[in-house]
Amino acid sequence: MKQSVIKELSIAELQEKLSEEKAKLTEMRLNHAVTPLENPMEIRKTRKTIARLATELTKRNLQ
Repeated sequence: MKQSVIKELSIAELQEKLSEEKAKLTEMRLNHAVTPLENPMEIRKTRKTIARLATELTKRNLQ
């Protein structure tokens, strides 16, 4: 998810997306531990998306 898309989301949408991405990351890590993922770079992409969402949410809460 690109930063320009994240900036357009509301606070409620950011929180919802953040929880979805965290659940997705947990599931991916468990699946990867059992059988290697086809593309393990997806784990890194998901982590970075979580960081972008959390950063935007923090920025908005400070304003």
